[in-house]
Amino acid sequence: MIRILHAADLHLDSPFAALAPQQAALRREEQRQMVLRLAEECNRLDCQLLLLAGDLFDSELVYRETAELLCETLGGVWAHVFIAPGNHDPWGPASPYATLRWPDNVHIFRSRSVEAVHLKDLNATVYGAAFLEPHETGLLEGFQAAESDGTRIMLVHGTLEGADTGYNPISRRDVERSGLDYLALGHSHSRDIQVIGKTTVVNPGCPMGRGFDETGPKGVCYAELENGVCRVEPLDLGFRVYESLCVPAGEDPLAAVEAALPENTQQDIYRITLTGTCPAPDLEALRTALAPRFYGLELVDSTQPPLELWKDLGEDSLKGEYLRQLKACYDAEEDERTRRLVAEAAKLGVALMEGREVPEL
Repeated sequence: MIRILHAADLHLDSPFAALAPQQAALRREEQRQMVLRLAEECNRLDCQLLLLAGDLFDSELVYRETAELLCETLGGVWAHVFIAPGNHDPWGPASPYATLRWPDNVHIFRSRSVEAVHLKDLNATVYGAAFLEPHETGLLEGFQAAESDGTRIMLVHGTLEGADTGYNPISRRDVERSGLDYLALGHSHSRDIQVIGKTTVVNPGCPMGRGFDETGPKGVCYAELENGVCRVEPLDLGFRVYESLCVPAGEDPLAAVEAALPENTQQDIYRITLTGTCPAPDLEALRTALAPRFYGLELVDSTQPPLELWKDLGEDSLKGEYLRQLKACYDAEEDERTRRLVAEAAKLGVALMEGREVPEL
């Protein structure tokens, strides 16, 4: 049996621009801890192969300590380690893949042409190819493994029949013809496990979410290959997650949010969107009350003002015409922030026309 730990899209040294600078620095440190956790899991599971399918680094701007930590940590892994550079970290003479001294157990694919590495101890062959530019196509096109190569495994950054043709889209037909037992992919940050013909195709997703487009638990994949049969198991490395939550604000937005929250959110980053028809909630007061419950919190007001705001738009008067014009803008606008500004303008204008105290905006 061959035991594999398969990871991709670590995006080390991401800027985390949406967070405060101190929090962003802490998240980059957490990414480095993720490298250590990955190695620990690989050794704990007694894996013979660690497959890293590209985008280990977020860009060419890599902190020296990050690259050195990755080198040192992978050197402590008991498995054969293979790396296929991706679109964020293509192989080149100035890349960390070329400028650092990597441990003997680490093999980095450095060519668009498929390279084969035979492992006698496993009676297996690991094939791979690299991105040399941010966009590549056809790295697996026409490939076919030899039956004499034992267990046949390929590692490459790319998408399975992806629409984004600049990121090495791979056709199902090429997979069926490849003769591979296991195809290890990276690029998409969502986990995907399929069987095409006799080939198990796995994209583990990213091991750590970095924004609200990567919500929920993330991780890597553990696989066992034996006699042409493959078993794949998702593995959560246990880091903080991003979550989005929509909450009808009602009369008491704070109580509504607290009732909707799960327990133990202190380590996670939440975007909470308030919805429904109600008076505009006090976001600052809500943020002050809720912030201690999260590592990071973003509040979005998507509520709509009560219908009474527009009750006089049928009047044959300046106020009626004013409200009709603003209501048309309000109904046509899709951006919730702009809709709120239009509603606030309506409240302000009506108050001035009626000689009332101008409402606080």
